[in-house]
Amino acid sequence: MSLCTEPRSEGSKNRRPGEPLTHSMERSYIAVMTPSQAAAIGPCVAVFDLDGTLTWRDTLLPFLTGYALRHPSRLEALWRLPLAVAGYLGSRDRGLLKSRAIRAVMGGDRRSTVETWTEAFVGSLKRRRVFRPAALAALEAHRAAGDHLVLLSASPDLYVPAIGRLLGFERTLCTEVEWRHNVSEEDRLDGALRTPNRRDEEKSRCLAWLRTQYPKLPVVAYGNSRSDIPHLREADRAVLVNGNAMARRAATAAGIPVAEWR
Repeated sequence: MSLCTEPRSEGSKNRRPGEPLTHSMERSYIAVMTPSQAAAIGPCVAVFDLDGTLTWRDTLLPFLTGYALRHPSRLEALWRLPLAVAGYLGSRDRGLLKSRAIRAVMGGDRRSTVETWTEAFVGSLKRRRVFRPAALAALEAHRAAGDHLVLLSASPDLYVPAIGRLLGFERTLCTEVEWRHNVSEEDRLDGALRTPNRRDEEKSRCLAWLRTQYPKLPVVAYGNSRSDIPHLREADRAVLVNGNAMARRAATAAGIPVAEWR
C-alpha cells in the first residue's frame, strides 16, 4: 500500500481534505502513513518540514554557533544577539529575530566564506546523527514509491538547499536571505530576509504554489509544530510527527493524525 493511498474504510474513501477523522479512520490513516506499508503505486507530492521533523532538533542555532567558533573574530559581534532577542520579545516577529541573529554572526562576510562553512556543516549532519532514522525511512519510502519530494522549511537558504541536495529532495522551499552585490568584489551577506519567513500561513501559500507545479497530484505533508498546522490542514493527507502537547492538541482538533518518529 502506498503512502499516498487513502485508507480503505468506507468513511475514509469519501472524506474530503481537512475533514476530521473518526477514531477508527485515524488508526487506518496512521497505518497507511507508516513507511513499511509503502509500495510504488504513487505518485504524490511528499512535503517534509525540516527542524524537529526530519531532525532531532533545530538546525539554525548550531549553524550559527559553529560559524562563530570557526571564525573567532565574529565572537565579538555576539553582543548583538541579546538585542535581537529583546526585539523579538517586543514584536514576536520570528523573521526579524532570524535576520538579526544571522547578521550578528555572519553579516558582511564573503559568499565564499559562508559557503565553505555550509559545506562543512551539512557534510557533518549524517555523521553526527542529526536526522531521525524513522524520518529518513519515511523519506526513502516515498522515494521508492516514485513520489515527488519537497523540503519546506522556515530555516534560511544559507544551508537548507544543501540539506535538500544531501537527502535527495527534488525541490526545496525555505526562507531566503539578501546578499549585497558589487561588481568590483565578491558578494557579501546582508542577512535581511528576501522572502517572508516561511512559517505559519506562509507555508500554506508555499503549498498552494506547489499545487500549481504538480497539478492534480495529491499532497502528503509532515510537520512537527503548532505553526505547521495551517499547511497540514491544506494537504490532502498529513501527519503531525514529534509534536509537543500543544501541537498534538491542535492537530487532534484539526483532525490530523499524530505519530512519533525515532
